Order: sequence, then C-alpha cells, then structure tokens
Amino acid sequence: MPAAFEELDVQATPMGELILRRRQVLSLGGRDVWEVLLDGRFLMSSLVHDSERALTDLGLATLAEGSDASPALHVLVGGLGLGYTAATALEAPGVTSVTVVDALPAVIDWHRRGLVPLGETLAHDPRCTLMAGDFFAQAAEGTLGGDSRPAAGWDAILVDIDHSPRALLHPSHEAFYAVDGLTRLRGQMAPGGVFALWSADLPEQWVTDNLGQVFEGVRAEVVEFENPLIDRDDANTIYLARRPR
Repeated sequence: MPAAFEELDVQATPMGELILRRRQVLSLGGRDVWEVLLDGRFLMSSLVHDSERALTDLGLATLAEGSDASPALHVLVGGLGLGYTAATALEAPGVTSVTVVDALPAVIDWHRRGLVPLGETLAHDPRCTLMAGDFFAQAAEGTLGGDSRPAAGWDAILVDIDHSPRALLHPSHEAFYAVDGLTRLRGQMAPGGVFALWSADLPEQWVTDNLGQVFEGVRAEVVEFENPLIDRDDANTIYLARRPR
C-alpha cells in the first residue's frame, strides 16, 4: 500500500529547488494527487488540469475553423509540467507530431521514469518528442523545436509556462510577450497556424493589444472550473491568435 505522502524527487535548478510529491487527499476519498513546487512555491497539481486541457482543445479547435490545413498537424508545446497539454494534443485527430520544450531536464526525467501519471503515455508515444531547452530563448532565436521543426512551420504553438504574462517564472521571459517577441514567434508558425497561451489571471487588455499587432483573430477565452484545492470555482484565461495565411 503506497504511503500517504512521499517526495518522489527533489532537484536543484537555476530557478530554485524543484520538488515532485505525491499525497493522498483524505477529503477526496484518499485520492492520489501529484504536486510540483518550485523555489518554495506551489506550481501545479494533477488535481486541477481542466485549463491545461482547454489550452489544447481551444487551440486546435481554432486551427480547424475554416482551415484548409493539412491533416498532418505538427504541434509545439512550451512547458511540460505534468503533461496534460501534450497528452490532450496527442489525442486530437490529425496530430502527427507533438514536440514539448521544457527548461527543466528533471521534469522530462519524471515522465521517462514513470513518476507522474501521464509519463508513460508521453514517453512511449513515437509521435511525441520531449526536449530539454529554454522555450523563450528558442522563440527569440528562431529555433523552436530544434530538428523537430517542420519545414512549413508549426501548425499550433501552445504555451503554459509562466503563471501569466505578468507573473513570470523568470524576468528573462518578459521580452517574449512584447510585440517584437511575438513577431519572432509568428515567423516560426505555418500560415494560418494558431498560437494559444495559458494564464492564471483574467484577460488583460495589454496582452490582447500586443497580440493584435502581430496576429489576427485575437481573443481571450475565460475557462471556469471547479478547484478542489481551494474548495471553490476558479477561472483561467486562454489567449488565442492566428498567423495570417
């Protein structure tokens, strides 16, 4: 019988101490929950992943709207975490490849070692590439996905890294959300491709304004869901934008 609480891994990283833990939540009938902490702050939980799945669902649904795109879709995910965004992409019709870029090799190792619930799903799917790298640096350099980048560019880029464009995990990420940073991102997308961005905050006008200077069809979707961790409903934002054809 598994312990009621255990630390599965602890790693020192450039962004602080990274901890993966599993605990049983008695109020939910002893349900196992995996949690990630970074630099002493709670980062994510397997108990709350509706908005991570919505990031993919909304992004790929937007891609399909009035699209003549090839059924062989290539998806780039910025941020692996517990894997819900990438796993949802692999479930979607027409997705040929999913490349996930994460700055923390330890997180990729959790999946390859099967320490997290979706680890084996992602690590063993031949369509999925888990890549250790700095998403924001690659976006700025025009090298997103490395050798996995399709010749025509990415059909969808889904990003779930910072808490929001204002609440950053590292100050170096700030330039990505400016018009110049988004313009560099656009250059790595296929014509008609979709950019989708997760944020823990409600929509902010400056974000949609910046996106609107670079992309078309910009909108912000509020995703509401039950959050057992705080015993009330919660809401996140998914920003959506399309590269002109």
